[in-house]
Amino acid sequence: MTLRQDNDRTDIVRRRQDLRLQMGLGIGLFAAGLALSGVSLARIAAGDMQMAQASSPSLQQPAQTQPPSGATTGQSPGSSAPAESKPGGTRPTTPAPEPARPDADAQKSGAPSALPPAPAEKSAPPINTK
Repeated sequence: MTLRQDNDRTDIVRRRQDLRLQMGLGIGLFAAGLALSGVSLARIAAGDMQMAQASSPSLQQPAQTQPPSGATTGQSPGSSAPAESKPGGTRPTTPAPEPARPDADAQKSGAPSALPPAPAEKSAPPINTK
């Protein structure tokens, strides 16, 4: 038996041991995942879950009110309910969107603008085609 043959056999034995170790770890992790999933599904099926609630529950049921007469056709001037959207139409906004910058009177009185001033446009010479 030569030294090379002995090294080859040692490598084969070492590879088999590594493969067995890795397969054992893989199967163990897979089984642990299945067990955890089974426990989770069993707890869900048991129905003993508690729901988290961020605010205190209201003790009174909200009063059911009839929508204002203008709510079905759009926003009436004095109503506080949002307008209903119509299929294929534009989406109504209640209240109407306002610009990001305050009006001129507010700026004169010292109100800061909501956005920083827009940067000047950068332009480059046109690209010449060859």
